[in-house]
Amino acid sequence: MEDMNRRDALKGTAILGAAALVPRLAFGESGLMQDKGYRKVHAVLSAGRSMVGTLPILRAFAGDRDDYVSPYVMLDEFGPVNLNTGAQPLRVDAHPHAGVTPTTFFLSGSGHHRDSLNFDFQIGKGDFMLFHSGRGAIHMEETGKQLYDEGGMYHGFQIWLNMPSRYKFIAPSTRLFGSKDYGYIKTEQYEIMVILGELAGQKSAIETFSPAFYYYIKAGAGARIEFPVDALHNAFIYLVRGEVETEGRVKAGAHQLVLFERGAEALRVFVQQDAEFVLLGGEPLKEHLFAYGPFVMNTEDQIRQCIRDYQTGKMGDPEVVNGRK
Repeated sequence: MEDMNRRDALKGTAILGAAALVPRLAFGESGLMQDKGYRKVHAVLSAGRSMVGTLPILRAFAGDRDDYVSPYVMLDEFGPVNLNTGAQPLRVDAHPHAGVTPTTFFLSGSGHHRDSLNFDFQIGKGDFMLFHSGRGAIHMEETGKQLYDEGGMYHGFQIWLNMPSRYKFIAPSTRLFGSKDYGYIKTEQYEIMVILGELAGQKSAIETFSPAFYYYIKAGAGARIEFPVDALHNAFIYLVRGEVETEGRVKAGAHQLVLFERGAEALRVFVQQDAEFVLLGGEPLKEHLFAYGPFVMNTEDQIRQCIRDYQTGKMGDPEVVNGRK
């Protein structure tokens, strides 16, 4: 395991779960004094800077906070970093995954994905990839040809979705999606891209193994957005830029994570400065999580099986995925 990227051990916890949303817009001052009809903020956390391979990231969580973020298990914002034409690609060498679905979404720039399933493609701005790792597969990630040829900003998210136990050992698969697959909501005050799930009648065409939502939101200062939420589900916000105020007049800024308590059937956000953020959640899995680095399973024995499968080549050849064979 020592040669694996993303090898930070993830903590195992029980999992609670996520949400379904419909927005409503209002105007005016914040007024977000604590109201029992709306979700309280559990915590506001700042993402920590780190490196994965040669790629700078901001990590909001990785294996912790499961009671508030499930069915997601990790959130990385990669970049933003500005690359000059012809710059050496930022790269994460070939590494395995099992039992988890890494998702990748590009805000700007381009990426190059190659895996042990014989997929080799470029990913561009607005593209979304699902890498259903199942019983195990290997992939390599690096900045793409467009950035090498033209330079520019490299920026986006890699966010991991847990896979329900019944899918942990299915055959792995890779899927790439684009703008035609999303739902869209647009008003004078905000724009929402429905990447996963359904919102206000706008539905993503992308299917997942358990219900989950993933909304990318851009909102102007002064917007107030209210989201009904299932009382038993989780929902959380990650800020890319700007500043928002949430229940109890709790403020959050760029690269901060807002975790909400369960119980109330709505959450609301007041945008103090033009903001860009993601709002995520999904159905509770209610399954034990046992994970090590890139493997997210339900038991220690399953993790040991993943390690054996990787070491014996059942997940593929890292040198082939790296393009060195």
